[in-house]
Amino acid sequence: MRPRPSCTPTTRRVRSPVALALLAGGCATAALPPPAVREEARAAPTYSGRLRISLKGPALRARTRALVAFRRPDALRIEIPGPTGARLVAVAREGALAAVFPGDRAVFLGAATPAELDALLGVGLAPEEVIDLLVGVGSPRLRSYRARWGPALPAQIEATLPDGSRLEARVEDAEAGLALPPAAFAEPPHADYRRVSAAEARRLWGAR
Repeated sequence: MRPRPSCTPTTRRVRSPVALALLAGGCATAALPPPAVREEARAAPTYSGRLRISLKGPALRARTRALVAFRRPDALRIEIPGPTGARLVAVAREGALAAVFPGDRAVFLGAATPAELDALLGVGLAPEEVIDLLVGVGSPRLRSYRARWGPALPAQIEATLPDGSRLEARVEDAEAGLALPPAAFAEPPHADYRRVSAAEARRLWGAR
């Protein structure tokens, strides 16, 4: 089934230093950009963006804003903002996954595998697969993948995950190839936080 054409915000360069460290106008098109643009996006060593995420799956339905950043080969940061600060800060790097919930003083620690990311976030992909997805490359394990491009990066992403969940991401702002501080991918502080399971961690961010 072909998605209906729609206007989506084009990606643009993020100018706020805070947004860059953490981590519109126009109508995006489903047409692919020139090959040179796609190759530059695929080769991007870093990425920082603000997205609107919609996830519809057998065990989880969620809509949320998210700040997402990556540094190749496998460092990934996902932050879900709340009304008074970060609701969730999750960092995957070098095979480890740490997710903290500052408002609840809770932490989940696990491995950065598709199974653990699925249990925590409902997205059963490896960090490397999430990284590629953001820059226009669909993993062979996806049931479907479609990216509508802005001038330099995907502006809207629609994917069917391996378990049949539907993931949609609308990119409000993004930039690739910028210098991100090492602290962006450090394990979030969690001294004295209580340890929680992936199921409880999912309830902490998904039930609000």
